[in-house]
Amino acid sequence: MRSYVLRRLALVPFVVWGAVTVLFLLFFVLPGDPVQQLMGERAVPENVRANIEARYGLDQPLYVQYGRYWGQVATGDLGESYQSRRSVNAILADTGAASLRLALWAVIIEVIVGVITGVVSAVRRYSFVDALTTVSTTMLVAVPVFVLGYLLQYAFGVFTFQRGLPEWLRFPVQGIGPDSWALFFWPTNGQWRHLILPALTLASVSTALVARLMRTTMLETLRADYMRTARAKGLSERQVVLRHGLRNAMIPVITYVGLDLGVLIGSAVLTETVFNWPGMGTAIYGAILAQDAPVVLGLVLVLVLAYIAINLLVDLSYGLFDPRIRYGDEAGS
Repeated sequence: MRSYVLRRLALVPFVVWGAVTVLFLLFFVLPGDPVQQLMGERAVPENVRANIEARYGLDQPLYVQYGRYWGQVATGDLGESYQSRRSVNAILADTGAASLRLALWAVIIEVIVGVITGVVSAVRRYSFVDALTTVSTTMLVAVPVFVLGYLLQYAFGVFTFQRGLPEWLRFPVQGIGPDSWALFFWPTNGQWRHLILPALTLASVSTALVARLMRTTMLETLRADYMRTARAKGLSERQVVLRHGLRNAMIPVITYVGLDLGVLIGSAVLTETVFNWPGMGTAIYGAILAQDAPVVLGLVLVLVLAYIAINLLVDLSYGLFDPRIRYGDEAGS
């Protein structure tokens, strides 16, 4: 396993360099003027423009800016925002935790609901439960995330209030709330009421896909020879499904869920916008509109590193679910 991990880690610098380089070049190839974006529609005197360009190094050739940026990154400095003049490290500290917590709870929801739904649907194939699962998952995939978000806001924020329904059915529809957490991700002091609607919205599509994937892999597993052998040994159907079937059927689901966590951290722009959740997706989206290159590059760099780390952990977790899987050291490669 050690050699496998080292080989994977050796690829990290190339992946990070490629992702950041492409984004860096796009910012200077695509039309637009970050200085004009900073000053708005007002006419900018040449001396003011020159001072701004000198402050951020925009008056230097592209290769000089590129080299200087990597020099900053090497020291842990992600740069300074053109718009807010705040350190990108500070923006990351403000938005990173919010996005990670929201993504973690979305993944928890999709794993619990998706896996249970997929297993039940596979075990009771062609039943009413199976048909209901197929219809509901198709609907969730088809409905845009922002539409579902607004529907949940109306149902649990407006409708419940207008009808005078009990307080436990009313949920806040905007903002992060008290921002109170234990062990980093566990909501306290009523924080869960602000978390539940955006987490459900963000998890909706992924939950449907996990349920469909779990159903498909479980059906294939149930037809395997070793499953018939387990039944022939006298094991109960529950033991056969949970002890022998679920562990093997989980391999593709683990792959999807692990990669999905990395995606959800940075791509929850619509969910964060609808619920006014101050996360990285919103920050990146706003920075792209404002051509605030340091913010986009810095946050994307962190997301790439997080995605790589999660992908590696997912690969290493395969052996826990299927002991037959071996890595380079054990295989003698």
